[in-house]
Amino acid sequence: MTAISLPERRAGPIVGRLASPGALLAAAGLFWIALQYLRDQAGLAGLLASIYGLVGLDDAAAALLEHGLDPVQGKLILAALAIAIGIGGVWLLFVGMNGVVDLLGTRFRERIRPYVFIGPAIVMLSIYLVFPAAATIFASLTDGGGIAENYGRAFDDPEFWIAIRNNVLWIVLGTGGSVGIGLLVAALTDRIKREALAKTFIFLPLAISMVGAAVIWRFMYAWQPPGETQIGLVNAAWTGLGNEAVPFVQTPALNTFALIVIMIWLQTGFAMVILSAALKGVSGEVLEAARMDGANEFQLFFKVVVPMISGTLLTVATTISIAILKVFDIVYVMTGGKFETEVIANRMFTEMFVFRDFGQASALAVILFVAVIPIMALNIRNLRRQGIGA
Repeated sequence: MTAISLPERRAGPIVGRLASPGALLAAAGLFWIALQYLRDQAGLAGLLASIYGLVGLDDAAAALLEHGLDPVQGKLILAALAIAIGIGGVWLLFVGMNGVVDLLGTRFRERIRPYVFIGPAIVMLSIYLVFPAAATIFASLTDGGGIAENYGRAFDDPEFWIAIRNNVLWIVLGTGGSVGIGLLVAALTDRIKREALAKTFIFLPLAISMVGAAVIWRFMYAWQPPGETQIGLVNAAWTGLGNEAVPFVQTPALNTFALIVIMIWLQTGFAMVILSAALKGVSGEVLEAARMDGANEFQLFFKVVVPMISGTLLTVATTISIAILKVFDIVYVMTGGKFETEVIANRMFTEMFVFRDFGQASALAVILFVAVIPIMALNIRNLRRQGIGA
């Protein structure tokens, strides 16, 4: 065996000690570069021009510096940089921090390491969640006419009570429809051969954003005056049955229900997947014992299966309820809150960006936050009862 000299033995630990601060400095440098490009969009053109120059495309580089980037091209480059710098920077950050922790003594190393890894997440949550929430609460109490003016005017506004009524309808019908149809589909597809294929079609809408779904359903609900060709699928089918075309989106008695259908269409896939997994976890021995006791399929489902997955049902229902309580995109794209379709989140947006009343908008945000808290508490309590996070 070849003997290793003393300098070579020392080289490994020294390199290891220098690597950790180096990784931290590299991560800081990447984040600094990202901030500079976010502050100065023209820098992207300079960066791309320098790359063109390196590969010998001097004419393209000169044209780029003269005319700048195409807006779409600039967004694509910015997205690529964000992905590269974000992933690479976070990786270097954790590698460097882990190396720094390794330099500490055994006594402190294992105590500090968990906090080092959750530290960046806590910092980001504090900056982008905790601080804005505290600032919103403070603004609702101090901006404009203060707490009495902001909250008093909110509860005196007829539009606010329309929004409250609509939010209640959204929660009751949207949550009930999504969970009910999701449970039905999960139970029915659990017994067919092409289960995965059938579930794929139900799950696909969940991959669509709420804005995209709203645009799709605007065409579905499209209405033309009597005598003209109905280009909307719903009205085309309705008039094909011999009825008059109905302006679903513009009719106050129907439009809120029409918008809720969009949310049910989106959330049913989520409920189906979670509940299908819960149904597969039901013991076959329990079902067989119930059948031997004389239970028919209807009794078996509602008196045995449903109680056994009640915890999962509650979790799915509360999760969907929180999403529905904060609904904004669908209402904004479909009606903009007109025709008595206002919801709290849309009303908050209107107060802030249309009327520039930050105190009133903050008060509505706080009211929405308070409304979400009981549902979140119910969800956490249910999870703890199931032994999750206890």
